[in-house]
Order: sequence, then structure tokens, then C-alpha cells
Amino acid sequence: MNNSIPEPRSKGPAATLGRTPTGAKVFLILVASLLPLALIAFFTTLQTARNADTEARARLRAIAGESSSVVESVLANHVSQLSQTLAALEQNPADAPSCTQLAGTFAAQGGVRFAIVDAHGKLLCGQRFALPGGSEIRPSQVAASLLPDAMVVRIGGISGMRATAYYPVASLATLARPTGFVPEYGAAIVRGDDKLVLRKLPAGGALDRPDRVDSELSLDDLSLEMSMPGAPITNPLVVTTVLLVLMLLAAAGISWFVVDRLLIRPLRRLRRSVGSYQPGEVIDMKRFGPMPAQEIRELSDTFRDITRTVQAHEADLAEGLVRQTKLTREVHHRVKNNLQVISSLINFHARGAKSAEATEAYASIQRRVDALAVVHRNHYAEMEENRGLELRSVVGELAANIRATAPDQAARLGITLEIEPLLVNQDVATAVSFLITEIVELAMNCNPSAQLRISIKGIEGEDRATLRVNSPALVESPAMNDLLENRYARVMAGLARQLRTKLHHDPLVGAYEAVIAINGRP
Repeated sequence: MNNSIPEPRSKGPAATLGRTPTGAKVFLILVASLLPLALIAFFTTLQTARNADTEARARLRAIAGESSSVVESVLANHVSQLSQTLAALEQNPADAPSCTQLAGTFAAQGGVRFAIVDAHGKLLCGQRFALPGGSEIRPSQVAASLLPDAMVVRIGGISGMRATAYYPVASLATLARPTGFVPEYGAAIVRGDDKLVLRKLPAGGALDRPDRVDSELSLDDLSLEMSMPGAPITNPLVVTTVLLVLMLLAAAGISWFVVDRLLIRPLRRLRRSVGSYQPGEVIDMKRFGPMPAQEIRELSDTFRDITRTVQAHEADLAEGLVRQTKLTREVHHRVKNNLQVISSLINFHARGAKSAEATEAYASIQRRVDALAVVHRNHYAEMEENRGLELRSVVGELAANIRATAPDQAARLGITLEIEPLLVNQDVATAVSFLITEIVELAMNCNPSAQLRISIKGIEGEDRATLRVNSPALVESPAMNDLLENRYARVMAGLARQLRTKLHHDPLVGAYEAVIAINGRP
């Protein structure tokens, strides 16, 4: 019986790490050791990229400030002169010098056109051009609208007159172009969700990160949006970052490979060899190939020496067991012979007895000696296999001996057997033999011509069987009660205790019943 207390299994991260294979733990430790170096290199590269982004953003703000100043200055100048000319024409529609001066101003901006009309739509100054209808404009109001390919600025005058300036995309793009050499950029005039693209920023790759800066133009909530590509994530930068990761993984992988080859795999082979070890074998690690690590080779040599020692001890134990078995067989053989001698002596004295009571006493003693002898004979026969004693042969021989030792007046004694092939140990067989002898002798004393049925049947699914002895001679009677009280009851109760069971008696049917332990079936 194993009384050792199982070690409780711990839970939590420590237990999880403890169940992780050694190779995985080595790899994780190496990755954790090399990770700080990789992080330092990564953050250095990242800081370099941030510095480049900062420089590009500062350059973009400078370009946006320059371009917005130029565009804002030109638009403010045009709005001012349009307002002055509109006011002059309102006073004198035939004021040609004012119109000429305004035309000269707009002529300096190639492609920009203007028109001043009265309340009836008559052109007073500039060029007539078709524009989509716009909303009403109040006097002195300056309003700008963004078309798909141009920007229109309108100024309201007194008595319904108005001035309109038309700026095509090309002209605005020229105004917004920064001076000097600049990298690729994009420009657009925006107001809310409306947007007029002056120059489109070329589409970049998936890793491009364009920067944008908005500058107000002080004209009807318009602003100039300038955009430039951010510091590009170049192929060398990507290659450098990937190489850092690959170097980290390669270093961890190579280290793990070396540890796995030198330590882990040999230890696994050694563990499999020790796990499959059978008593009497010698662990020979040469069949598992060379062991690279000297320490593991020494450990395997130690296991080999231990198994050789165990093999020698196993041989000694086997030899001692053979000697002990021979000695035990000799003891049982002598006990069996002694019981036969005792039985013969009792039989010899019974023949010389001068009274029936003495003869009956000798017969009773002989039946009990025969019961013990039967058990020893069967046990001696089964010693080689050590499976147990077969109850059918034991009880069969016991019944034959009882009939042979029965008195002359019990010549009509009958014993019927109904016994399944069951195996029991020697202690159970001895107690069962004595119990059956006591019950049969009780029935014989109640009725010398008693007819008895002895049955032993196994209980399905359990290592137990039911012993039952029934006979009409065992029905409750004054004579039976007197025999039980003076002679048999105490002995039968003691045998039941030896069998660790209870002996039940049915006084109406005349049956004794008990449940006994069995070893199995042959």
C-alpha cells in the first residue's frame, strides 16, 4: 500500500514556466538577454527618423509662410484696387483712367481676368467671362468661391454694381510657388470642405508620411495648404531594422541550437533510456549515439553503473527467492505428511474404541484434521503458479472425506455440490473447510441421514462469492438449538469472524449463508 502523499500541483506563471520545455525556456532567455541591445538600436534609428521629420516639418513651415505671404499680398492688392476702381466707377461710369490702371495691375498676373458691371449687367471695365451663378452679395462685401479649376473673388458695390476677379489654377499655382529649389510639394486653397488643388503632391508608397501646414489668407476664411513628403522610410532604413530583428533571432536561434545539440537532446535520450528501464537490464548509452557533453557522458556512465549494481542485486534476490520457494515447499510437504500421519493414528485409535461415543469423538476429530489436510494438499499443488486454491476441488475432496468418516447409522448421508470454479487464498480455504465441516456435522447430529446441498457462487462484478449450505436437518428444532448452544455456535461464529463476514441462518428453510472473499476465477 502506497501511503505517500501526492505533491500538490502549483498554479500560476511559475507553474506554467516550470512545465515549459527546456528548449523553449533557453530560447526565451536568450531573446530576453539580446532584446535590450535590439531595442537600443531600434530607438536610435527611430530617433534619427524623428529628427529628419522635424527638419522636414520646419522646412515646410518656412515654405508655407513664404507662399502664403505672396498669395495673400497679391489677393489683398487686387481686392483693394478692385474696391477703389468700383468706387470710382460708381461716381463716374466713364472714368477710363481708373479702369486702365486696374487693367495694368491685373495684366502683371498672366491669366487673371476681372470685370466690373453695373446693376443691369453692363460691362464697365475689364473682360466679360461666363461664370456660374452665385449668391447675392451685399455692398462692400468681399466673397470668394472655389470652382473646380479656378477661384473667383467678388466685391459688392452701391446700387447693385459689382466687381469680379477670376484666378485660374495655373496663375494661383505660380503665385504659390516658393522661390529657390524646393523638393516635391503640394499646394491647395481650402475653405472648410471645399478645396482647390493648385499642385498635386505626387503619390508615394505605403510607407510615405506627408506633412501638411495651413496658412490663413485673410480673405473670406480662405487658407493655403502646403504639403510635403515626410522624411522617407528608405530601403536602407527598412533593411537596417529588418537586419536588427534577424540578427536578434539568429543569435537566439544559434544559441538555442547549440544548447539543444549539446545538452537538451542528449538529456532527452538519457531520460527515455531511464524511463524505459526494466529491472535486470543495463542502460547502454552507446546505442543512442555519441554524447557531445562530457558531463552528460559521465552521468550516463553513472546510470550504467547503477543498473549493473541493480542487475546483480536482482540476480541475488531471484536466487534467494528460489531457495525460499524450495524451503516453503518442503515445509508444506512435511506438514501435509504429518497431517496424514495424525489422521492415520486417529483412525487407528478409533477402531480400538470400546464405546460408540469414543468412536464418534475420534471421527469428529478426524474430519477436522482431514479438512486441514485437504487445504494443505491443494495449496502444495498450486504453489508453483501461486494463483490460489480452487474451491471446487477443495470442497469436493472435503465432502468425500466427510462421507467416508460418517458413522454407520449415517450411511444414507447425501451431499450435493454446486460450486463454481473460484480461487481463494489459503486462509479463506482453511476457514471455509472448517465451517463446512462444522455445519455438516451439525446436520448429521440432528439427522444421521441428512441430505445437504453445498453451493458457492460468485457475485457478478465483485471479488466475493456466496457460500450456502442448506438441508432440512438444519431447520430450527430443540435438538439443534441444544447442539448449537453447547458445542457448535461459538466455533461457527469464530470461523465467520476469521472470514470477516456474517453467518446468516434461515431457521425456516434450514440454510446457512455467508459471503466470502475470492481471488478470482481460474
